[in-house]
Amino acid sequence: MLSNFFNTKIEFLKGVGTQRSGLLNTELQIFTFGDLIQHYPFRYEDRTKFHRIAELYEGMEAAQIKGRLRYFETIGEGFKERLVAQFSDGTGSIELVWFQGVKWLEKNLRIGTEYIIYGKPTAFQGKFQISHPEMDILSAENEKGGYYQPVYNLTEKLRKRYIDSKTIANMQRNLLEQAYGQIRETLPDALMQKFKLISKRDAVYNIHLPQSEGWLHQARRRLKFEELFYNQLRLIKQKLLRRTEYDGQVFKSASLLTEFYNNHLPFELTDAQKKVIKEIFADMKTGKQMNRLLQGDVGSGKTIVAFICMLLAIDNGAQACIMAPTEILADQHFQGLKPFADSLGIPIAKLTGSSRKKARTEIHENLLNGSLKIIVGTHALLEDVVQFQNLGLCVIDEQHRFGVAQRAKLWEKNKHIHPHILVMTATPIPRTLAMTIFGDLDVSVIDQLPAGRKPIKTVHRYDSHRLTVFGFLREEINKGRQVYIVYPLIEESEKMDYKDLMDGYESVARAFPEFQVSIVHGKMKAADKDFEMARFVRGETQIMVATTVIEVGVNVPNASVMVIESAEKFGLSQLHQLRGRVGRGAEQSFCILMTDVKLSRDSRTRLETMVRTTDGFEIADVDLQLRGPGDLSGTQQSGIIDLLIADLAKDGEILRVARETVTEILTEDPELENPANLVIREQVTTLGANETNWSKIS
Repeated sequence: MLSNFFNTKIEFLKGVGTQRSGLLNTELQIFTFGDLIQHYPFRYEDRTKFHRIAELYEGMEAAQIKGRLRYFETIGEGFKERLVAQFSDGTGSIELVWFQGVKWLEKNLRIGTEYIIYGKPTAFQGKFQISHPEMDILSAENEKGGYYQPVYNLTEKLRKRYIDSKTIANMQRNLLEQAYGQIRETLPDALMQKFKLISKRDAVYNIHLPQSEGWLHQARRRLKFEELFYNQLRLIKQKLLRRTEYDGQVFKSASLLTEFYNNHLPFELTDAQKKVIKEIFADMKTGKQMNRLLQGDVGSGKTIVAFICMLLAIDNGAQACIMAPTEILADQHFQGLKPFADSLGIPIAKLTGSSRKKARTEIHENLLNGSLKIIVGTHALLEDVVQFQNLGLCVIDEQHRFGVAQRAKLWEKNKHIHPHILVMTATPIPRTLAMTIFGDLDVSVIDQLPAGRKPIKTVHRYDSHRLTVFGFLREEINKGRQVYIVYPLIEESEKMDYKDLMDGYESVARAFPEFQVSIVHGKMKAADKDFEMARFVRGETQIMVATTVIEVGVNVPNASVMVIESAEKFGLSQLHQLRGRVGRGAEQSFCILMTDVKLSRDSRTRLETMVRTTDGFEIADVDLQLRGPGDLSGTQQSGIIDLLIADLAKDGEILRVARETVTEILTEDPELENPANLVIREQVTTLGANETNWSKIS
């Protein structure tokens, strides 16, 4: 079988052997021919053209030059020893410098011989020099240039053992000599013709050894499409499977919802909220299990949507739960929903780690006998002792804060028929990432803020402006407003963080002796934290000094200013979440980003983005560009983002086309039985079934 060839251990490839294979195993997780051939370059050096020394300029990325070595000498002693050579091409001369391998170079460099050199030219004392250039003796083969040198991901250990990009490229060349005929096509002819894609063989060959810029472009396009096509095929097949195989309770009655709308809802829902509720109600009537992601920016009104969905469950004889990642957030949901539940006579309770034993026992009994209709809680809901009479709807808030296994436990709370699942997140997820991580879920978006909310004004100020900032805070507090001042929490240095927080608290207390100041941080006992939070909510304290524990869960409409200290230490998503803690009331709110003057380029981009826009989805797109998908939305724990060549920050259009194509194919031929789709079916079999059914883990 062809696949056996690609399962061959890497040590049997010419130029590898036992010692090198061990390094490739441990450093790059390359074990087989298949692993190596899919170890794609991350960039290419353009060796298609030669530069003249007279044409060099400051800031060039790299230059390839033909010329002669005029002389060389060793200068300095010990760790200062270096070899300096003069290299000329007739239009000028350049200095070449080596700090390592001096003894070897002294033996092997040849004066008067023509070489091709490649490296980054830098200006030094009025002349250009290249440190540690690549050098090849000029030959008939390389004289014309004309190729792109692939650059592969390496580790320091590999470099120390003399395995560099050229070494990997040579391994790929040796492998491709044997593998070219073994590479089979993985896409149907019709798709290749429709999208003008080159063959899999040509794509693999040209991704490693591109014949030209045009071939390289075609190779990348082909391999990215294929990767995203099969990624989406797996996700959409799971979605279709869930729709056909996983039964859900049928919730058709909406009388309780109508009563709530007509008699108890104190405000008008936005059009976006109404649209989402219709989508969810449509799911709940089908008799198939709902698995829906609800995206909505901070303050967009996701919680009231969740409550309305709970009413549908309760109206049809089922129970509902909402699980939050922290006690603070669970309490916020409970306090927000209890008045609505009470007005309708619906029993509601809260279950967290700090719930007293007597209350727990009563809650457990009432859930089991069905008299308790809504339970709001934290991880405590996952305990085996928590059993329901008929759990019909699970709402999971900020699901990325729960482990996969934890979330899966909720499924087992109804042994007879799986509960409907509504996953909520206030972390805006870029469209490409949502399609890739949550491609098997149905996605609803609340993209409107409630009427009367004013956009938060965001400014960036340096530490030198602190007195002016403090003056502004005093003005706002004197108007009756409240203020958050948030400090970063960096796990590597908890003691330092605590010191920074306490120093900050003391300086704020000194600067504002006439006002009451609260402090909240992660090391406090839950009861002390709740006490300080409650004081701030009641307006007894005017300033809240805190770490990011207030990132989610605090809703204080009177708080109008968010000051974020050392804002450059926060990610964009976190800055946006923190900013969302203000702007909950009708008054104008402000976010002030405080930093040192010295900032990295990425930090400046983050801060400029925050000042420019309050659109969470635009912010999420910038965050994806800066950080990549692995850090966003807890995807590292999911194992879903395992793309080898596609880039979600750049390949959104290819992903969209791949997803639409998969949807068309599976709609017409869900089992891939059509002869035209047999190539796809074979490839799915080759890739193997994913051990975890992600569609079952919301």
